[in-house]
Amino acid sequence: MKAIVVGSGGREHALAWKLLRSPNVTEVICIPGNGGTALLPGCRNVAMAATDAEGIARCALVNNPAFVLIGPEQPLAEGLANMLRAQTIKVFGPNQDGAQIESSKAWAKALMVDAGVPTAESAVFTDGPSAIAYLHEQNKAKGMPIVVKADGLAAGKGVTVALTLEEAIAAVEDIFRGQFGAAGDRVVIEEFLQGQEVSVLAVTDGLTIRPLLPAQDHKQIGEGDTGPNTGGMGAYAPTPVMPADLLARVQAEVLEPTLKGLRAKGISYQGVLYAGLIITPEGDPKVIEFNCRFGDPETQAVLPLLDTPLEKIVLACCEKRLADMPPFAWKEGASACVVMAAQGYPGSYRKGLSISGIDTAESEDSGVVVFHAGTRLKNGALESSGGRVLGVTAIAPTFDDAIAKAYQAINKIDFPDSYYRRDIGHRVKGQA
Repeated sequence: MKAIVVGSGGREHALAWKLLRSPNVTEVICIPGNGGTALLPGCRNVAMAATDAEGIARCALVNNPAFVLIGPEQPLAEGLANMLRAQTIKVFGPNQDGAQIESSKAWAKALMVDAGVPTAESAVFTDGPSAIAYLHEQNKAKGMPIVVKADGLAAGKGVTVALTLEEAIAAVEDIFRGQFGAAGDRVVIEEFLQGQEVSVLAVTDGLTIRPLLPAQDHKQIGEGDTGPNTGGMGAYAPTPVMPADLLARVQAEVLEPTLKGLRAKGISYQGVLYAGLIITPEGDPKVIEFNCRFGDPETQAVLPLLDTPLEKIVLACCEKRLADMPPFAWKEGASACVVMAAQGYPGSYRKGLSISGIDTAESEDSGVVVFHAGTRLKNGALESSGGRVLGVTAIAPTFDDAIAKAYQAINKIDFPDSYYRRDIGHRVKGQA
């Protein structure tokens, strides 16, 4: 069978790679793909924007794939899945109404409250003075820190954890000043939740929902989890912070009530429901936010451990028969992904930097795979084209071994002026 994967990041490279590990998948078409997917045997890039709904629909009708898997949130929020389903094309990814769970934090908060899903207390504002007045009230009542979020999509950068009232006010002013465009038409202000963050990516056909292995990522640019937020600087799975009994609670208290809440709104949700959770010091899971797609870089850490063919899971969701699938099979051991970024990210950075040594990094150890996030082929040579450039992933029997393998592989890659955190997985070192 053929499949189409929409997107151009490390997540999409990992999805294409995983699909092609199955003998049932003969070709993956990536729209638009990147340098890594261009070099992936069995994969073909099509130069077209991920938001070009009409062009993607034409491509699907010509190539007749078994399904279209939509990677990024933006085309989902713009209704790409709606257009494809209207032409009887099987799609893995929610329609525009379901994608609101990520494209509007205020909408998602209301859904969670209605469904009884545990989450942080919050308030929504459409103007700066009201939001700032609320910040003063909260500072007087509870003190800082507090969390300020742009309501809409901001590429993972619209959240500020403000340690002082001044920082919180500045974040509100920046959002309403247009820092994130239309995504900042509303502001969500939340209580700050203490604890460790965990990412639970679950797949659903709209009737049944099943979690994949829980993962943890490193959002901040600096070592020791310091500095501004990024799209993610690394991840590892399965996190020991979420043992089986806690994952069962997430299933019962978060995933199933949320799916039921979506159905109550008349939304048939097929695709990934990604719960960004905090595990409180008391051991309780609370939702920070939901996403409507596979996480990045969590996907690069989770998929190498998946033994069940990915296309079987995707088709079961598209055809509303997930309940009939046997339990997902997983490899033993651990996975770690370290992101190599362009120097200066998440601020300004150079593009067009030459990259080599990836074949050596991968070929010398069968437990390493390098997923491309921001690369392109230019005259047959690989160069950088984005801020997050590579995701170097390793699997091994233990976290220590997986982390060490990933960093050993990085040392074999020639990517001048790159930056990567040297402490990915610091919370799980020494754990099996």
